[in-house]
Amino acid sequence: MMTDKVRIDTLSANSLPQSNDTFLARQAEFESNVRSYPRKLPLAIAKAQGVWITDVENNQYLDCLAGAGTLALGHNHPEVLQSIQSVITSGLPLHTLDLTTPLKDEFSSYLLSLLPGQGKEYCLQFTGPSGADAVEAALKLAKKVTGRSSVISFSGGYHGMTHGALSVTGNLSPKEAVSNMMAEVQFMPYPHQYRCPLGIGGEAGVKALTYYFENLINDVESGVRKPAAVILEAVQGEGGVNPAPVEWLQRIRKVTQEHGILLIIDEVQAGFARTGKLFAFEHAGIEPDIIVMSKAVGGGLPLAVLGIKKQFDAWAPGHHTGTFRGNQLAMATGLTTLKILKDDKIADKVAAQGEWLKGKLADLQKRYPVIGHVRGLGLMIGIEIVKPNEAQDHMGCYPADGELSALLQKKCFENGLILERGGRNGCVLRLLPSLLITNAELEIFLDKFENALLGAGIKPV
Repeated sequence: MMTDKVRIDTLSANSLPQSNDTFLARQAEFESNVRSYPRKLPLAIAKAQGVWITDVENNQYLDCLAGAGTLALGHNHPEVLQSIQSVITSGLPLHTLDLTTPLKDEFSSYLLSLLPGQGKEYCLQFTGPSGADAVEAALKLAKKVTGRSSVISFSGGYHGMTHGALSVTGNLSPKEAVSNMMAEVQFMPYPHQYRCPLGIGGEAGVKALTYYFENLINDVESGVRKPAAVILEAVQGEGGVNPAPVEWLQRIRKVTQEHGILLIIDEVQAGFARTGKLFAFEHAGIEPDIIVMSKAVGGGLPLAVLGIKKQFDAWAPGHHTGTFRGNQLAMATGLTTLKILKDDKIADKVAAQGEWLKGKLADLQKRYPVIGHVRGLGLMIGIEIVKPNEAQDHMGCYPADGELSALLQKKCFENGLILERGGRNGCVLRLLPSLLITNAELEIFLDKFENALLGAGIKPV
């Protein structure tokens, strides 16, 4: 039966008491137990601009999470908003599967120009709009290209929560109740500036890890079959902000090339100026066979793309698809974001700010020994929290303190500062702010962070 008018009744948020607790209680009623961030950051967001978030109670927070690195230009950048409005008023379809449009053509051309060698040896694959799906596609493609089935990944790595991506992720907790993970995944130790997995540390530890990897590949009795691919992050994010040593990464690239093993670099979190280079692997001057891109590449909207060396583009049509791989709004916001990052030389700004900020945090470390280590590149920085009153190990490292890290995250939130945690047992406080954050705003971060230390009962020495 046809009607002249269809009425849809919706519940206006304005009809609810404007309190964080009210909205959080309703979220707990509506959503699965799987939700995570509201448990650590109990707020209901009313608006956001730049690096600042305002909740429904009109409290302001300095956001150093930025959508886990997705919002390279911060919240509601005016040029990003304008790009959305331009698409909406242009008549372009919002959904196109993998059909092309002039906007997709321009985005693809510009993104390719940012890849090594201006992208002349690469092609793009648009996957489902999550980094995890792009990882799945990369793993499948490597197996298809090589005819081999095994994959080498690294302890501390994070690649997503879908089945294959989780299989190559180091964190054991989300794997506990999942049986039959992807077969033939061999984990190897990843270098760590503070806690060397071989118990050696320093340059000697890096050399030993490099030798260990090369020997595993070359040893005919290693017990590990030659893999289809090696997958890694050039800077581990969720694993505690661990940058790969340049010489280690260069050697992995050399060994994989010599043995016909595809090197997949996951740039989902570290990519697009976050580390002071457009891509984190550029610090080592290498070229991956497959580059996994998401988060910032969509300018704040869902998008994921692979950069594939053309010689390895072995797909048959339709052999990895995704309904939402043609997100026109994300291509518009992504194009705007990428142009700003390049034209305004944001990577150079980020590199300088990162070194300055690590220096300031090192000064704090001298006064607050619970800060065991400060590390990272650009505006991807980790602060490892430790127990300085307990015995050091043989390398001079104090035990990690995940409980204090959680308390500090809570105290930061109470002081109007949003930070994420990561690393083993969540002992690392992580900074992933907008890449447009100002020096004045970084000073505010330092003040709020020190206030959180004091609020946690930690006295300076």
